[in-house]
Parts: sequence; C-alpha cells; structure tokens
Amino acid sequence: MGALLIGAANDLPSLEDQVLDRINHLRADPAAYADRLRQLRPHFRGNTLYLPGRPRGLITREGVDAVEEAIAFLELQTPLPPLSRAELLGLAARDHAVIQGALGTRGHFSPDGASPGDRVQRRGGGRLVGEDISYGYADADEVVRQLVIDDGVPDRGHRDLLFNRDLRYAGVGCGSHSAYGHMCVIDVSRTRNGMSVYATLAQNEGR
Repeated sequence: MGALLIGAANDLPSLEDQVLDRINHLRADPAAYADRLRQLRPHFRGNTLYLPGRPRGLITREGVDAVEEAIAFLELQTPLPPLSRAELLGLAARDHAVIQGALGTRGHFSPDGASPGDRVQRRGGGRLVGEDISYGYADADEVVRQLVIDDGVPDRGHRDLLFNRDLRYAGVGCGSHSAYGHMCVIDVSRTRNGMSVYATLAQNEGR
C-alpha cells in the first residue's frame, strides 16, 4: 500500500506541467476562462479580492476593472492551438527561476544582464523567444490568472503573449523566491529551440 502511494505521488504532474496545461486550456477555450473570471466579481471589496476560504485578501492595483477588461478581451479571442513543451526553453526558464529566486529580485534580465534570448542561447538555442514571469504563486491556476488579468500592467503584455497566435512551443520553470515566496517563468517561441523557423528547417535537413 505504501509503495503504491509513493508511486502515485511521483506520478503527479509538476507545477511546470500544470502551468503549461492551464495555459493550453486558456488558449483552447478563452470564452470558458472568461466565465471563470466572472465568478471573481462578487469577491472584490474595493481593490481587495477575498477568495473563498482565504480570510486574507489579495490587494490589487485596479480592482475589478482589470477583471472586467480581461473578460472583454477573452470574449473576442478565437481558440488557438496548444503550445508544445520544449525542453530547451524549459531549461532556460529554470535557470532564471533558480538564480532570481535566490536573489529575491524580479524582471526579465539576469544579474549579469542576460536577456531571455541570451539564456536560451546559452542552452544551445536561438534568441527568438518571449517570456512571462509570475511572482507570488505556487498554484498553476493562480499563476495563469495573474498573467491573464495582468493587473497593474498598462499594456497587458503578459496576456498578449499568451494569446500570440504565432507561438508553438513553451518551456516553464518554477521555484521558490526569497522575496515573493514563489515564481514561475514561461519562455515561448515559434520553434522548440528559439531559433528562426528557417534555421530550424535547415538544421533538420542537415541531419
């Protein structure tokens, strides 16, 4: 019995897998996700969100207005194909999560000034990547909700990246963060290695 339980626990999807799964559900059915966001409306008191079962409220910058804008955005989206997992992108994402989490900093640049493209390139890929980062959550649903609502981000760049129709691959790296508790990095690209489509085709033809 004990061995079976251990085996079952080991078979549970990682947080990285769960985040990618939630992103793909979001892309596949944005209207359904809009319905989920509607359920948040009655839980706002001013700019503070009180989720069921959580006595401590989540202080937001924009309150329910950001949720309403996200709902309107989602209602206009057409379904998109899922993002396939790319191991190289995942390694680069984890690299950033490990270093930044230990330092307690935030942002897309490493302490040595490396960009997301630089980090993928160091892993043997190309520089044509985008990146989303969520801070403060160790739950996949909350990670994706933060990126979709994009509270306090004027251009809603995190949400726009999730709905970029040219993207086909993603890698996710999550870990502890000394200031925010947890963080998840999502690196995305048109190709599984961050190279141009043409360079990838040339590589494949040379094998």
